[in-house]
Amino acid sequence: MREEQNDFMTEKQDEEKSPREEDFEVGFFRPEDAEGIVALFHTVYGDHYPIRMFYDPAAIIAANEEGRYYSIVARSSAGEIVGTTHLFRSSPCQTLYENGVGLVRKGYRNAGVFREMTRFLFEDFIPAQASIETTWGQAVCNHPYTQHSGQNAGHIWTALEAAVMPAKTYGKEHNSGARVATLDGFRCIYPKPHRIFLPAPYARELSWIYSRLDDVRDSVLSDGRAPTGLVSRVETHIYDAANAARIMFSEIGGDFARRLVDEEKSAQDRGVLVFQVYVNLASPLVGEAVAELRRRGYFFGGVFPRWLDNDGFMMQRLLCPADFDFIVLIHDDAKQLLEIIRKDWERTIA
Repeated sequence: MREEQNDFMTEKQDEEKSPREEDFEVGFFRPEDAEGIVALFHTVYGDHYPIRMFYDPAAIIAANEEGRYYSIVARSSAGEIVGTTHLFRSSPCQTLYENGVGLVRKGYRNAGVFREMTRFLFEDFIPAQASIETTWGQAVCNHPYTQHSGQNAGHIWTALEAAVMPAKTYGKEHNSGARVATLDGFRCIYPKPHRIFLPAPYARELSWIYSRLDDVRDSVLSDGRAPTGLVSRVETHIYDAANAARIMFSEIGGDFARRLVDEEKSAQDRGVLVFQVYVNLASPLVGEAVAELRRRGYFFGGVFPRWLDNDGFMMQRLLCPADFDFIVLIHDDAKQLLEIIRKDWERTIA
């Protein structure tokens, strides 16, 4: 994922009524919509949205023409862009697409704009795209509205990223005195059954998540040890605007601990406060990697289905307050997930 495809971001909603609600239609992006999308981002976020592409009409047009983004828009009866949402790649897996970077103009937020954009995306667009096998989305946890959108998209909550974004990211409509957590949900479009290995300390928690997943996995406990000569494969992405890093181990080798320390140091030198490590659950050696992460103060984050083509397990470490008390959740599954995460975080500070 590149910096401009920041998958930490997601759509915003508001329940405020307005007399400006009127008819609208939802459809595919057209080049003439680009100016309206830019105006919408200025209206909702001011000049603070970190994906700068959305302040550049030519860049929006190019991203759609090149297939890096699929933009869906809602147009008022007067032709104004009053809502938009997007589908784009934001993980190492080329068949996993994120549904996000969506927003609706105030005055249309009770008119069903998000509901209709989501319906159009999943009923009209995605079924015709053989390259899209799984979708996912993030809901910010400083208010409940994007969680409703995730539920409408059929996403199943499998992970929660603590304190991952600065509150200032969310611009002039939502005030928060803390960093903001995000809730991650996934939906299977085309199944890919495969074997996963469960790290023993989290076997019960991961089994609970997989019992709710809309795809099939064969799971066994991880008890392997990495041969000395086996080399890890790791890729790190640092998001300077969020002071956050994703350290992704697609392969786990005997050098895991050393490579982890090296990646952490490089990230910390760039001011990273939030460390997320993704390990491949298809590796029999994942239990050994998780044991090392626990020793280094990491705690449970959750499952990212198809993230590495096979499933990823994310653990997280914070150099800032976790701010769990600021998290707003509306679904029982999400609340149970937060309880798992909070308890494991308490282990790291005991």
